[in-house]
Amino acid sequence: MSKLRYAWFGSIGLLIGLLAALGAQPTQAQEPPPGTVPPAIFLPLVYTDEPPPPPPASYDPIPVDGRADNRPAAQHGDLNLALRSYTPTVGALSLIDLGGDTDPNAPQLDGIFSPMRAPTITAAYQVNEWDWGCGPDGCRGPPLADYEVTLIEVRVAPYEPLYPPVREPQIYAGGYRAMVLYAEPTRLTLAYTRRDGADHGYVVHLEDIQVDAGLLALYEQLNAEGRSRLPGLRNGERLGYASRNGSVKIAIRDTGQFMDPRSRKDWWMGYVMVNAQW
Repeated sequence: MSKLRYAWFGSIGLLIGLLAALGAQPTQAQEPPPGTVPPAIFLPLVYTDEPPPPPPASYDPIPVDGRADNRPAAQHGDLNLALRSYTPTVGALSLIDLGGDTDPNAPQLDGIFSPMRAPTITAAYQVNEWDWGCGPDGCRGPPLADYEVTLIEVRVAPYEPLYPPVREPQIYAGGYRAMVLYAEPTRLTLAYTRRDGADHGYVVHLEDIQVDAGLLALYEQLNAEGRSRLPGLRNGERLGYASRNGSVKIAIRDTGQFMDPRSRKDWWMGYVMVNAQW
């Protein structure tokens, strides 16, 4: 009995010694001793699939042949398509055949892409009217009714390079086919004359794109200088890129009137439907 008592007291003493030893350990973080290197801190890396912006390209100004009016371009319902805007509509999401005359020198919208190709149309819209009589700069009206569709959305690859619609006649010596009438970071208005307005010749609106930084900077400079010159573009000269959502919106006008951009005989010559496939 006495031996069991001594063993029990011995175990208690051992346990007390262990607890005392544990209690001597620090319970809070302490500063590292002088001369030591603190532990490294690792921060998470953030990855993105968006490529870095390309370096701005270089562009040239060409002289303008007169002005439509002195209204600032950003407030002009014929130059800045954002003022008119557009409304979704129902229509065939494919090229169509229309009657009437054909201009062999009309801009070809397949030139926007490289290599040139028939469009994959994903949505159709109606551009809105512009009422010049409802204020000093006019105001937005109802959707246009001359054609079933006046603006299309076309699928492209994200960040795909984009180019001016191709046209053969020059508007200025040196191979210039188009002139920038209006530019913002995400939209561009091109004229196929040197007239500062949309009432003569062909005009193309490109929406939801990334305008090349060099082209945008030159436009802003020339616009601020009074628009006696504006940027000129040649066939095959890159004007910007598709956005990351992989689409671009296109509208085309002839002598001020918005046309149907799906018309094969006018804007997509040579593309023939085979077995209901493009």
